[in-house]
Amino acid sequence: MAREEIEIEISPSGKVTARTIGIKGSKCLDVADMLVQIIGREESRELTSEYYEAQQEVDQQAEVRDRRR
Repeated sequence: MAREEIEIEISPSGKVTARTIGIKGSKCLDVADMLVQIIGREESRELTSEYYEAQQEVDQQAEVRDRRR
């Protein structure tokens, strides 16, 4: 299993930037929502390629199952 991490950076001005690493699919959105609750606000959100990797894996597994039928 890949290592899952949350990287949090706080600038001198107090701006908080959080980044998930190794957390694939919609699970990263759950983590992001938790961070918003802790921090108290969200200015923006950007989905990384890891978000889409889990869906691609599901699509590939479904394709393999379809071929076996």
